[in-house]
Amino acid sequence: MRALLLRADRDLALEEVAPPPPPGPGELGLRVRAMALNHIDVWGYRGMAFAKRRFPLAVGAEAVAEVAAIGPDVAGFAPGDRVVPYAAMVCGQCRACREGRENLCENPTGVRGFHIDGFGAEFTNHPARLVVKVPAAVATEDAACVAVAYATVEHMLFDNARLEPGEWILVHAGGSGIGSIAIRVAKSLGCTVITTVGGPEKAAKARALGADHVIDYKADRFEGVVRKLTSKRGVDVVFEHVGADTWAGSLLSLKRGGRLVTCGATSGPSGSINLMQLFQQQYRIIGSFGSPLSATARALARIAGGARPGVRPVIDSAYPLAEVHAGLERLERRDVFGKILVTL
Repeated sequence: MRALLLRADRDLALEEVAPPPPPGPGELGLRVRAMALNHIDVWGYRGMAFAKRRFPLAVGAEAVAEVAAIGPDVAGFAPGDRVVPYAAMVCGQCRACREGRENLCENPTGVRGFHIDGFGAEFTNHPARLVVKVPAAVATEDAACVAVAYATVEHMLFDNARLEPGEWILVHAGGSGIGSIAIRVAKSLGCTVITTVGGPEKAAKARALGADHVIDYKADRFEGVVRKLTSKRGVDVVFEHVGADTWAGSLLSLKRGGRLVTCGATSGPSGSINLMQLFQQQYRIIGSFGSPLSATARALARIAGGARPGVRPVIDSAYPLAEVHAGLERLERRDVFGKILVTL
Protein backbone atom coordinates (compact mmCIF):
# COMPACT_ATOMS: atom_id res chain seq x y z
CA MET A 1 0.00 0.00 0.00
CA ARG A 2 1.00 3.65 -0.29
CA ALA A 3 1.99 5.66 2.76
CA LEU A 4 3.33 9.17 3.43
CA LEU A 5 6.50 8.57 5.43
CA LEU A 6 8.53 11.19 7.24
CA ARG A 7 12.10 9.87 7.12
CA ALA A 8 13.68 12.84 8.91
CA ASP A 9 12.74 16.44 9.56
CA ARG A 10 11.38 17.92 6.31
CA ASP A 11 12.03 14.64 4.46
CA LEU A 12 8.56 13.43 3.50
CA ALA A 13 7.98 10.93 0.70
CA LEU A 14 5.21 8.75 -0.70
CA GLU A 15 6.37 5.14 -0.53
CA GLU A 16 5.15 1.58 -0.99
CA VAL A 17 4.99 -0.29 2.32
CA ALA A 18 3.51 -3.53 3.59
CA PRO A 19 -0.14 -3.28 4.64
CA PRO A 20 -1.03 -3.74 8.32
CA PRO A 21 -1.92 -7.19 9.67
CA PRO A 22 -5.58 -8.12 10.22
CA PRO A 23 -7.10 -6.07 13.05
CA GLY A 24 -6.60 -7.53 16.50
CA PRO A 25 -9.06 -7.76 19.41
CA GLY A 26 -10.91 -4.48 19.85
CA GLU A 27 -9.59 -3.06 16.58
CA LEU A 28 -11.02 -2.01 13.24
CA GLY A 29 -9.18 -2.25 9.95
CA LEU A 30 -9.69 1.09 8.21
CA ARG A 31 -9.43 2.16 4.59
CA VAL A 32 -8.44 5.82 4.79
CA ARG A 33 -10.31 8.00 2.31
CA ALA A 34 -9.06 11.50 3.08
CA MET A 35 -7.04 13.36 5.64
CA ALA A 36 -6.95 17.05 6.49
CA LEU A 37 -3.85 19.12 7.16
CA ASN A 38 -3.35 21.12 10.34
CA HIS A 39 -0.57 23.14 11.94
CA ILE A 40 0.25 20.02 13.97
CA ASP A 41 1.32 18.47 10.64
CA VAL A 42 3.54 21.45 9.88
CA TRP A 43 5.08 21.23 13.36
CA GLY A 44 5.73 17.53 12.94
CA TYR A 45 7.20 18.09 9.47
CA ARG A 46 9.56 20.73 10.88
CA GLY A 47 10.63 18.46 13.73
CA MET A 48 8.70 20.19 16.51
CA ALA A 49 7.27 16.98 17.97
CA PHE A 50 8.12 17.80 21.61
CA ALA A 51 8.51 14.08 22.27
CA LYS A 52 10.65 11.19 21.14
CA ARG A 53 9.58 9.53 17.91
CA ARG A 54 11.04 7.01 15.55
CA PHE A 55 11.53 7.42 11.83
CA PRO A 56 10.12 6.54 9.41
CA LEU A 57 6.80 7.90 10.64
CA ALA A 58 3.51 7.84 8.74
CA VAL A 59 2.05 11.36 8.99
CA GLY A 60 -1.56 12.53 9.32
CA ALA A 61 -3.55 13.24 12.50
CA GLU A 62 -7.01 14.00 11.05
CA ALA A 63 -8.87 11.70 8.67
CA VAL A 64 -12.04 9.99 7.56
CA ALA A 65 -12.05 6.28 6.74
CA GLU A 66 -14.23 3.30 5.88
CA VAL A 67 -14.34 0.12 7.90
CA ALA A 68 -12.56 -2.55 5.85
CA ALA A 69 -12.21 -5.30 8.47
CA ILE A 70 -13.45 -5.99 11.98
CA GLY A 71 -11.34 -7.51 14.72
CA PRO A 72 -12.44 -9.97 17.41
CA ASP A 73 -14.67 -8.68 20.21
CA VAL A 74 -15.87 -5.67 18.18
CA ALA A 75 -19.59 -5.07 17.75
CA GLY A 76 -21.67 -2.29 16.25
CA PHE A 77 -19.71 -1.83 13.03
CA ALA A 78 -20.08 -3.19 9.52
CA PRO A 79 -17.78 -3.14 6.49
CA GLY A 80 -18.26 0.10 4.61
CA ASP A 81 -19.22 2.19 7.63
CA ARG A 82 -17.66 5.63 7.45
CA VAL A 83 -15.87 6.63 10.62
CA VAL A 84 -13.74 9.43 12.06
CA PRO A 85 -10.81 8.11 14.12
CA TYR A 86 -9.66 9.94 17.24
CA ALA A 87 -5.92 10.50 16.87
CA ALA A 88 -4.92 10.61 20.54
CA MET A 89 -4.10 7.13 21.82
CA VAL A 90 -5.64 7.46 25.26
CA CYS A 91 -5.82 4.74 27.88
CA GLY A 92 -9.58 4.61 28.42
CA GLN A 93 -8.99 3.58 32.05
CA CYS A 94 -7.90 6.64 34.02
CA ARG A 95 -10.39 8.91 35.77
CA ALA A 96 -10.31 11.54 33.01
CA CYS A 97 -11.05 8.96 30.32
CA ARG A 98 -13.83 7.37 32.37
CA GLU A 99 -15.41 10.80 32.77
CA GLY A 100 -15.29 11.48 29.03
CA ARG A 101 -12.39 13.93 29.23
CA GLU A 102 -10.02 11.96 27.02
CA ASN A 103 -7.92 15.02 26.16
CA LEU A 104 -6.84 15.01 29.82
CA CYS A 105 -5.85 11.32 29.77
CA GLU A 106 -3.22 10.52 32.42
CA ASN A 107 -1.58 7.75 30.37
CA PRO A 108 -1.58 8.66 26.67
CA THR A 109 0.83 6.85 24.36
CA GLY A 110 0.98 9.58 21.72
CA VAL A 111 -0.88 11.31 18.92
CA ARG A 112 -1.10 9.52 15.60
CA GLY A 113 0.83 11.29 12.87
CA PHE A 114 2.86 13.24 15.39
CA HIS A 115 4.46 10.79 17.82
CA ILE A 116 3.35 7.47 16.30
CA ASP A 117 2.24 6.38 12.82
CA GLY A 118 -0.70 8.39 11.56
CA PHE A 119 -3.44 8.16 8.96
CA GLY A 120 -1.39 9.07 5.89
CA ALA A 121 -1.62 5.50 4.57
CA GLU A 122 -4.20 3.63 2.57
CA PHE A 123 -4.91 1.13 5.36
CA THR A 124 -4.46 1.21 9.11
CA ASN A 125 -5.75 -0.46 12.27
CA HIS A 126 -7.32 1.58 15.05
CA PRO A 127 -9.09 0.86 18.36
CA ALA A 128 -12.83 0.62 17.79
CA ARG A 129 -13.43 2.54 21.04
CA LEU A 130 -11.69 5.55 19.46
CA VAL A 131 -13.78 6.00 16.32
CA VAL A 132 -17.08 7.79 15.74
CA LYS A 133 -19.50 6.84 12.98
CA VAL A 134 -20.23 9.48 10.35
CA PRO A 135 -23.93 10.32 9.94
CA ALA A 136 -25.39 9.71 6.49
CA ALA A 137 -26.08 13.43 6.03
CA VAL A 138 -22.38 14.36 6.40
CA ALA A 139 -20.22 14.43 3.27
CA THR A 140 -16.99 12.44 3.42
CA GLU A 141 -14.84 15.52 2.75
CA ASP A 142 -16.53 17.38 5.62
CA ALA A 143 -15.99 14.46 7.98
CA ALA A 144 -12.26 14.59 7.20
CA CYS A 145 -12.13 18.00 8.96
CA VAL A 146 -13.71 16.95 12.23
CA ALA A 147 -11.32 15.04 14.51
CA VAL A 148 -8.81 17.86 15.00
CA ALA A 149 -10.23 21.13 13.64
CA TYR A 150 -13.98 21.02 14.08
CA ALA A 151 -13.88 19.12 17.38
CA THR A 152 -11.34 21.63 18.71
CA VAL A 153 -13.76 24.46 17.91
CA GLU A 154 -16.66 22.55 19.48
CA HIS A 155 -14.66 22.04 22.67
CA MET A 156 -13.36 25.62 22.80
CA LEU A 157 -16.66 27.37 22.19
CA PHE A 158 -19.03 25.20 24.21
CA ASP A 159 -17.17 23.08 26.79
CA ASN A 160 -14.80 25.91 27.71
CA ALA A 161 -15.98 29.39 26.67
CA ARG A 162 -19.67 28.45 27.11
CA LEU A 163 -20.64 30.68 24.18
CA GLU A 164 -24.28 31.81 24.35
CA PRO A 165 -26.63 32.97 21.58
CA GLY A 166 -26.45 36.71 20.99
CA GLU A 167 -22.98 37.26 22.48
CA TRP A 168 -20.16 39.17 20.82
CA ILE A 169 -17.10 37.11 19.88
CA LEU A 170 -13.70 37.98 18.42
CA VAL A 171 -12.37 35.15 16.26
CA HIS A 172 -8.70 35.46 15.40
CA ALA A 173 -7.34 34.28 12.04
CA GLY A 174 -10.73 33.86 10.42
CA GLY A 175 -9.15 32.33 7.34
CA SER A 176 -7.62 29.42 9.24
CA GLY A 177 -9.21 26.01 9.47
CA ILE A 178 -10.50 26.50 13.01
CA GLY A 179 -11.14 30.22 12.62
CA SER A 180 -13.41 29.74 9.61
CA ILE A 181 -15.36 27.01 11.43
CA ALA A 182 -15.69 29.21 14.52
CA ILE A 183 -17.18 32.03 12.44
CA ARG A 184 -19.83 29.76 10.97
CA VAL A 185 -20.69 28.08 14.26
CA ALA A 186 -20.94 31.38 16.18
CA LYS A 187 -23.13 32.92 13.46
CA SER A 188 -25.42 29.89 13.57
CA LEU A 189 -26.13 30.84 17.22
CA GLY A 190 -26.94 34.42 16.35
CA CYS A 191 -23.72 35.83 17.78
CA THR A 192 -22.11 39.02 16.53
CA VAL A 193 -18.78 37.95 15.05
CA ILE A 194 -15.68 40.10 14.70
CA THR A 195 -12.75 38.43 12.98
CA THR A 196 -9.17 39.26 12.08
CA VAL A 197 -7.60 38.32 8.75
CA GLY A 198 -4.53 39.24 6.75
CA GLY A 199 -5.36 41.09 3.53
CA PRO A 200 -8.41 42.19 1.53
CA GLU A 201 -8.91 38.87 -0.24
CA LYS A 202 -9.34 36.99 3.02
CA ALA A 203 -11.47 39.83 4.36
CA ALA A 204 -13.94 39.37 1.51
CA LYS A 205 -14.10 35.63 2.13
CA ALA A 206 -14.67 36.14 5.86
CA ARG A 207 -17.58 38.49 5.14
CA ALA A 208 -19.02 35.89 2.77
CA LEU A 209 -18.93 33.38 5.66
CA GLY A 210 -21.10 35.71 7.70
CA ALA A 211 -18.64 37.65 9.84
CA ASP A 212 -20.28 40.92 10.92
CA HIS A 213 -17.04 42.89 11.20
CA VAL A 214 -13.71 42.03 9.56
CA ILE A 215 -10.42 43.60 10.63
CA ASP A 216 -7.33 43.44 8.45
CA TYR A 217 -4.64 43.14 11.11
CA LYS A 218 -2.03 44.26 8.59
CA ALA A 219 -3.76 47.63 8.27
CA ASP A 220 -5.30 48.27 11.70
CA ARG A 221 -4.69 47.50 15.36
CA PHE A 222 -7.51 45.07 15.98
CA GLU A 223 -7.98 45.89 19.67
CA GLY A 224 -8.70 49.55 18.87
CA VAL A 225 -11.27 48.58 16.26
CA VAL A 226 -12.92 46.11 18.66
CA ARG A 227 -13.22 48.73 21.40
CA LYS A 228 -14.76 51.16 18.92
CA LEU A 229 -17.22 48.59 17.53
CA THR A 230 -18.38 47.66 21.04
CA SER A 231 -18.53 51.27 22.32
CA LYS A 232 -15.55 50.47 24.58
CA ARG A 233 -17.44 47.60 26.23
CA GLY A 234 -15.39 44.78 24.69
CA VAL A 235 -16.45 41.33 23.51
CA ASP A 236 -17.84 38.50 25.60
CA VAL A 237 -15.47 35.89 24.14
CA VAL A 238 -12.09 35.93 22.40
CA PHE A 239 -11.28 32.84 20.32
CA GLU A 240 -7.47 32.92 20.49
CA HIS A 241 -5.01 30.64 18.77
CA VAL A 242 -2.41 32.99 17.31
CA GLY A 243 -0.29 33.51 20.42
CA ALA A 244 2.34 36.14 21.09
CA ASP A 245 1.35 38.56 18.32
CA THR A 246 -2.26 38.92 19.47
CA TRP A 247 -2.15 38.10 23.18
CA ALA A 248 -2.03 41.61 24.68
CA GLY A 249 -4.60 42.95 22.22
CA SER A 250 -6.89 40.02 22.89
CA LEU A 251 -7.00 40.86 26.60
CA LEU A 252 -7.71 44.51 25.81
CA SER A 253 -10.57 43.39 23.56
CA LEU A 254 -12.44 41.60 26.38
CA LYS A 255 -15.31 43.12 28.30
CA ARG A 256 -15.25 43.04 32.08
CA GLY A 257 -15.81 39.42 33.06
CA GLY A 258 -15.12 38.26 29.51
CA ARG A 259 -13.73 34.85 28.55
CA LEU A 260 -10.61 34.20 26.50
CA VAL A 261 -10.16 30.63 25.26
CA THR A 262 -6.88 29.68 23.61
CA CYS A 263 -5.66 26.55 21.87
CA GLY A 264 -2.58 27.67 19.98
CA ALA A 265 0.50 29.82 19.70
CA THR A 266 1.47 29.79 16.04
CA SER A 267 3.16 33.22 16.32
CA GLY A 268 5.08 32.31 19.46
CA PRO A 269 4.43 30.79 22.89
CA SER A 270 5.29 33.68 25.22
CA GLY A 271 3.01 36.51 26.30
CA SER A 272 2.81 38.79 29.32
CA ILE A 273 -0.17 39.72 31.44
CA ASN A 274 -0.95 42.60 33.79
CA LEU A 275 -2.18 40.89 36.93
CA MET A 276 -4.09 43.95 38.11
CA GLN A 277 -5.89 44.03 34.77
CA LEU A 278 -6.65 40.32 35.12
CA PHE A 279 -8.29 40.48 38.53
CA GLN A 280 -9.83 43.95 38.30
CA GLN A 281 -11.49 43.12 34.97
CA GLN A 282 -12.30 39.61 36.24
CA TYR A 283 -11.20 37.93 33.03
CA ARG A 284 -11.51 34.20 32.63
CA ILE A 285 -8.61 32.74 30.65
CA ILE A 286 -9.08 29.13 29.58
CA GLY A 287 -6.53 26.85 27.97
CA SER A 288 -7.98 24.33 25.55
CA PHE A 289 -5.99 21.47 24.05
CA GLY A 290 -7.50 19.00 21.63
CA SER A 291 -10.98 17.80 22.53
CA PRO A 292 -12.76 14.90 24.19
CA LEU A 293 -14.15 12.15 21.99
CA SER A 294 -17.67 13.47 22.61
CA ALA A 295 -16.80 16.69 20.79
CA THR A 296 -16.19 14.68 17.61
CA ALA A 297 -19.68 13.20 17.83
CA ARG A 298 -21.21 16.60 18.58
CA ALA A 299 -19.33 18.20 15.69
CA LEU A 300 -20.57 15.56 13.25
CA ALA A 301 -24.12 16.09 14.53
CA ARG A 302 -23.75 19.86 14.08
CA ILE A 303 -22.66 19.35 10.47
CA ALA A 304 -25.51 16.91 9.85
CA GLY A 305 -27.90 19.56 11.07
CA GLY A 306 -30.93 17.54 12.10
CA ALA A 307 -33.94 19.86 12.23
CA ARG A 308 -31.87 22.92 11.24
CA PRO A 309 -29.29 23.50 8.47
CA GLY A 310 -25.91 21.97 9.22
CA VAL A 311 -22.82 24.08 9.83
CA ARG A 312 -20.20 22.75 7.44
CA PRO A 313 -16.45 23.29 7.67
CA VAL A 314 -14.80 25.53 5.08
CA ILE A 315 -12.69 23.60 2.59
CA ASP A 316 -10.05 25.54 0.70
CA SER A 317 -8.78 22.82 -1.63
CA ALA A 318 -7.91 19.15 -1.99
CA TYR A 319 -4.70 17.51 -3.19
CA PRO A 320 -3.95 13.93 -4.16
CA LEU A 321 -1.66 12.00 -1.86
CA ALA A 322 1.35 12.52 -4.12
CA GLU A 323 0.99 16.32 -3.90
CA VAL A 324 0.90 16.67 -0.13
CA HIS A 325 3.97 18.93 -0.19
CA ALA A 326 2.01 21.60 -2.03
CA GLY A 327 -0.62 21.60 0.69
CA LEU A 328 1.93 21.70 3.51
CA GLU A 329 3.79 24.56 1.86
CA ARG A 330 0.60 26.60 1.50
CA LEU A 331 -0.31 25.96 5.12
CA GLU A 332 3.18 26.89 6.26
CA ARG A 333 3.06 30.25 4.49
CA ARG A 334 -0.60 30.81 5.53
CA ASP A 335 -1.81 30.96 1.94
CA VAL A 336 -5.08 29.22 2.76
CA PHE A 337 -8.67 29.98 3.68
CA GLY A 338 -10.28 27.05 5.49
CA LYS A 339 -9.09 23.47 5.41
CA ILE A 340 -6.73 21.68 3.02
CA LEU A 341 -7.54 18.04 2.31
CA VAL A 342 -5.38 15.21 1.01
CA THR A 343 -7.35 12.50 -0.75
CA LEU A 344 -6.43 8.85 -0.83
